[in-house]
Amino acid sequence: MNAKRLLIGLAALSCAGLALAQEGISALKGHDSRAPIDLAADRAEAQDRSDRAIFAGNVVVKQGNLTLRTARLTLAYASKDGIDVNRIDASGGVTVTSPSETARGDFAVYDLDQGLITMVGNVRLDRGGSFLSGGRLTIDLDTGRAVMDGGLRGVNQGGGRVTGRFTVPKRPN
Repeated sequence: MNAKRLLIGLAALSCAGLALAQEGISALKGHDSRAPIDLAADRAEAQDRSDRAIFAGNVVVKQGNLTLRTARLTLAYASKDGIDVNRIDASGGVTVTSPSETARGDFAVYDLDQGLITMVGNVRLDRGGSFLSGGRLTIDLDTGRAVMDGGLRGVNQGGGRVTGRFTVPKRPN
């Protein structure tokens, strides 16, 4: 393969990676971050003076067609007229799923007021047979846009790079 074909192939893979990162969360585009939240866990602790609650052990959060699973979750809320959840912090391995995508990472923050989910640490976004991996993934639920960053360079890190693999459909000759 000559150098020109190699560059064209690499450019095509880069475009496919951007398409997955930017359009890969399209199932969540327009997700209603103000929809009711269903939550289940092995243990719960309310800290009313701090306006937060802590959930631990097999935590499952469902909101519309979005599901978040984690080991530990802190839910921050305002308590003026009832409970108004505004932020969810998840740790201990986090998986966020929609009908067509799955994102995994070490930690996640779901800012309900901004409609943003940010995942950090060993992040992987899967859709079909394709995936992207990196250090940080930010998902805008209003637009469906997802941005993957490589993360920090350092010991036991991915070198600050986004990597991926994309399926290529078989085409007739």
